[in-house]
Amino acid sequence: MPRLKEECDIFCYFGMIFLSHALLFPGRISGTCVTFTALLNDCPSENTKSKRLLGKSKSHSRVGLKSSTKQKTSIFSTLASEKSLSDCKKEQQWKLSMYSSGITPVCFTSPLIEKPIGKESMPQTPPFSAMFDSSGYNRNLYQSADDSCGGLYYHDNNLLSGSLEALIQHLVPNVDYYPDRTYIFTFLLSSRLFMHPYELMAKVCHLCVEHQRLSDPNSDKNQIRKIAPKILQLLTEWTETFPYDFRDERMMRNLKDLAHRIASGEETYRKNVQQMIQCLIRKLATLSQYEEVLAKISSTSTDRLTVLKTKPQSIQRDIITVCSDPYTLAQQLTHIELERLSYIGPEEFVQAFVQKDPLDNDKSCYSEQKKTRNLEAYVEWFNRLSYLVATEICMPVKKKHRARMIEYFIDVARECFNIGNFNSLMAIISGMNMSPVSRLKKTWAKVKTAKFDVLEHQMDPSSNFYNYRTALRGAAQRSLTAHSSREKIVIPFFSLLIKDIYFLNEGCANRLPNGHVNFEKFWELAKQVSEFMIWKQVECPFERDRKILQYLLTVPVFSEDALYLASYESEGPENHIEKDRWKSLRSSLLGRV
Repeated sequence: MPRLKEECDIFCYFGMIFLSHALLFPGRISGTCVTFTALLNDCPSENTKSKRLLGKSKSHSRVGLKSSTKQKTSIFSTLASEKSLSDCKKEQQWKLSMYSSGITPVCFTSPLIEKPIGKESMPQTPPFSAMFDSSGYNRNLYQSADDSCGGLYYHDNNLLSGSLEALIQHLVPNVDYYPDRTYIFTFLLSSRLFMHPYELMAKVCHLCVEHQRLSDPNSDKNQIRKIAPKILQLLTEWTETFPYDFRDERMMRNLKDLAHRIASGEETYRKNVQQMIQCLIRKLATLSQYEEVLAKISSTSTDRLTVLKTKPQSIQRDIITVCSDPYTLAQQLTHIELERLSYIGPEEFVQAFVQKDPLDNDKSCYSEQKKTRNLEAYVEWFNRLSYLVATEICMPVKKKHRARMIEYFIDVARECFNIGNFNSLMAIISGMNMSPVSRLKKTWAKVKTAKFDVLEHQMDPSSNFYNYRTALRGAAQRSLTAHSSREKIVIPFFSLLIKDIYFLNEGCANRLPNGHVNFEKFWELAKQVSEFMIWKQVECPFERDRKILQYLLTVPVFSEDALYLASYESEGPENHIEKDRWKSLRSSLLGRV
């Protein structure tokens, strides 16, 4: 059985999934963050930044991040890693091994970044790939004249920090100014670390109504005609990018009130407002339906062992009888991944790590339950797939059938890699590396593991997942230049994405010593989340197979104890510890002595 070589790498490999659970389900795993943080001290995140501009954080040393001695590059500079001669040779050898193993290599050049939008008579809505330019924050045509002295601090034309009130005012358009979309997205994403979205909406509505005199019946109609489209555009940006904010009745009430003031007396604006609100209501209704389906699936799930007790194993189906073609199964896994990704709101990445704001009387801005349900559901799907793989391998009684199942999942994992579905790839590898599976030495002896070795190398956690990050950049590059919808698919290893955002959030202070909001941190945060926003919008090009999807989502899987029991039943215990555990499991799960 191929194994990950270094102990630290094994900790990182499985600990990444453990961290996701610890952060998203803190009540279920005690002491997780501290334990896992210690494990990751020697595995710094890709987001480690210099303290000079990002500010000093009390949590910086706690998470084990190290300051770089190299000169700090711009936060928007294109990421490029220089390789040594030995690294280049290793990469060439790796490419050759990929070709020989049937894995399609991807282009390893840096992702292209589109140029920001130019000056237009009305603010436009460019794609997310155009939001962040390598040169920095794009100051738009509608830049106000008093930014430099209004509580905002710029360096080389980049907004680095500002007071919270100044940043809120910078969000609100006026006759001569409309904020750049990069700023809108970044501030709406990060502001929830300091206040509830409904509080921000109330402040925005107040500034729009009072400063632009929308409530004054004697105000200049021409002035209102100039400002109304910009306010409507801002509201549209908010409802399209962060629609889940509007599940709060207070948000919806403020939205409708401001929209009514804009639409009064202008038929064109009234139609636009109706269209915006109808679109928002449809999105929220679709989300509610999705959550109902998830709840139904969760309520009907049972332990595979319970099924085994009531139904003979000989007449039960396995994954190969449902789908004999690994490529087809990889396609159906991609359907599930893209569907679940599409429901994750960008704000969930921030809300998962909400801390106390030191300038807000030590009160967390989210005292109620964290609004991260879709993100949690996606992490749970990863774990389900890992346990499904382990269950399917441990289920067969005969050794040759178990070996066949392992080779089947290796082929599925390879197809996931070629598609760009890295999350399913890692879930499958994790399932095959679970102890109940890895201990089946007689079974693994019958498996041709060359393909699996290549896949494990690709997802090797050493050097902070260098091989995976290289492949991810290649897939992102392929997506930007894609000629078909199939080539646009990029599904990242989600637990690692969460880890990167977690370390960025923990390693950099939200506020600077002068009380200003550390906006440079939030530029980087928004840049990472905006990449995810591009990837989650891809439509799956493969045909849906309801029978396969139903099996993947609803078939019972073994619990951890049941996996160990099935493993011991297949290949007997090797030492006294395993024998004692086997006896205990047989007694507790099967009622046998």
